[in-house]
Amino acid sequence: MREVERTCFVDASPAELDRALTPTGLIESEGTFTVRATEETDAGTRVIAGGGGVEAAFVVEPRTHGYDYRQVGDRGPFEAMETSLTYDNRDHGSDVTVRSAVSLGLPLAPVSDRVAAWKRRAELDRLLDALEAV
Repeated sequence: MREVERTCFVDASPAELDRALTPTGLIESEGTFTVRATEETDAGTRVIAGGGGVEAAFVVEPRTHGYDYRQVGDRGPFEAMETSLTYDNRDHGSDVTVRSAVSLGLPLAPVSDRVAAWKRRAELDRLLDALEAV
């Protein structure tokens, strides 16, 4: 697995981000998938999303000032993908950090997982751009 981390400062308090962020909004803000369905489960919100001929399921769990989410099941672009989004108060806004670990599960993992991390980095940048717009 490869890990990717992105950070930014947003002009919104943690309380404002708590109100603005939703499981579906997180997945759609990454810019790869459109949410097709959601379901509340004991594990969190299950989000079914599709795009580019691929469908994937994610479980999104709220945490204090943030979310943890991961791809579940055997469908989706990754063999494994786990992401943690956190935000902490600073000055008049919030420092936001998003960390993700990804693996394609293909031969030559050092190369294929590097490609997965490159794609994931772009998704996380789009997510942070969306948060800055809050």
